[in-house]
Amino acid sequence: MSADERLRLAEEDRALMARVAQQDRAAFALLLQRHLTGAVVTAQRILLNQADAEEVAQEAFLRVWQHAPRWQVDGAAGFRTWLLRIVVNLAIDRKRRPGMDALDEQPEPEDGAPNPYDHRLASETEARIAAALAKLPPRQRAALQLCFWEGEGNIEAAATLGISVGALESLLVRAKRTLRDELGPMLGREEKP
Repeated sequence: MSADERLRLAEEDRALMARVAQQDRAAFALLLQRHLTGAVVTAQRILLNQADAEEVAQEAFLRVWQHAPRWQVDGAAGFRTWLLRIVVNLAIDRKRRPGMDALDEQPEPEDGAPNPYDHRLASETEARIAAALAKLPPRQRAALQLCFWEGEGNIEAAATLGISVGALESLLVRAKRTLRDELGPMLGREEKP
């Protein structure tokens, strides 16, 4: 492009900016059409990301629209120079702040609902625990129920069962041992010979 051509385009840009300052959408559309590709390319070279570059260019043109009434020809610097200064500053600002990773790089969000495998595993686990508890003598089951599920202390649980604290602790030890033997394989523990 010759120097005369560049000068003519710069004069046209100045005239378009004067119209944009008066909220002329057609003039803004012409500036956008003329300079959008250059703005995106400039941002792309700084950000190394096409989507971010397009967002920066969009933000730059929004600022052109908003600040058009205050724009003044700055000596040799014309509209294109002013626009690219905005693009570069926005791109550098975006590069500095912690950004979001690309959507493709994000892990899939976990579904809160259990999948069929987890549901089946939980059902089987509950069934095995219920079966192991059913094998306990009634007094051992009652001791576990009071101490672990009802949250009673040993003294209260012993009083409820009408036995001494030592007898309650003995019931709990035997119940835990029986459950550990029954459920050990499920928990990854080997049974004792």
